[in-house]
Amino acid sequence: MQFIDLKSQYAALKPAIDAGIQRVLDHGQYIMGPEVAELEQRLAAFSGAGHCVTVASGTEALLISLMALGIGPGDEIITTPFTFAATAEVIVLLGAVPVFVDIEPDTCNIDATRIEARITPRTRAIMPVSLYGQVADMDAIQVVATRHGLPVIEDAAQSFGAAYRGHHSGALSTLGCTSFFPSKPLGCYGDGGAIFTSDEALARACREIRVHGQSQRYLHTRVGVGGRMDTLQCAVVLAKLGRFEWELGRRRALGARYHALLQAEPGVGLLAVRDDRDCVWAQYTVFVDERDRVQKALQARGIPTAVHYPRPLHLQPAYASLCCSDCCPASVRASQRVMSLPMSADLTEAQQDEVVAALREAVAAVATPEVA
Repeated sequence: MQFIDLKSQYAALKPAIDAGIQRVLDHGQYIMGPEVAELEQRLAAFSGAGHCVTVASGTEALLISLMALGIGPGDEIITTPFTFAATAEVIVLLGAVPVFVDIEPDTCNIDATRIEARITPRTRAIMPVSLYGQVADMDAIQVVATRHGLPVIEDAAQSFGAAYRGHHSGALSTLGCTSFFPSKPLGCYGDGGAIFTSDEALARACREIRVHGQSQRYLHTRVGVGGRMDTLQCAVVLAKLGRFEWELGRRRALGARYHALLQAEPGVGLLAVRDDRDCVWAQYTVFVDERDRVQKALQARGIPTAVHYPRPLHLQPAYASLCCSDCCPASVRASQRVMSLPMSADLTEAQQDEVVAALREAVAAVATPEVA
């Protein structure tokens, strides 16, 4: 069994993907070819944002968004420590300072009620992460941001396609950033990402920054980066859009089925999905004690698992000096217990039953006292 089944996805989409790649090979515009503009138009329409700017990766999306806002040395960006390193990495690369706010224990998303207490005169933006495919409480975050005149950047690397109070992830804040890394709900065959915004000036700034700050060829009006998404990768994502709605439906259904099968299972904790939003389950993640032992038992049964994430950022060597070690206890507790199970749109119910049966046995074995 594969943790994420990209082979079955490709088999289902092979004619469309192959044709899209061949078109690029035929016209030869590998950088900023027509597929780039087409994908941006379709993604903007899907998300509900006024503009979409494709970029080289989800990390570049975050970096370029911060640059477009003019973030620089000494500025503070409020975010969560329970995320992939890229979230804080881009802040530090610009000389700014990530200010960590703890998570909600049951969703693992940033706790919006704790944000305001961390705002200082140096705060320049709030960057929540929509973890595991469920959007953070963006309305509550926006209320705080508006009160303090701060922009909000949604790190939506795992949540493209998710809904929150009738609107799509990515179009819920000043800027939204997603990733098309192959394992994401909408992935390419390499690195890729996108920025969403309804602010025309910010969209223009992002477009210029991604091409080394050029407003026109060889006229550099701002400092930029080489952050374009390749035409070939755009062609792959365009082909995948053909069944994306079906895949989102499958992810929601499989997540609900996992929940139903595991909700009464002793020793397995489930992530909460709030009533005003859904989850597209970029990872289907549960809480277990004795995680290492459980993972080894599952591995012996041929069931792959992963941990997203085993150490929060405020305890990582690169960022430990930015925050006290005991400032985010819910993040620490989550990092000790989270475990992700196989999840993709092509996961079958029979495979899911196999995963659940193996997990049930593994948890029960761990809970049984060892005989000396």
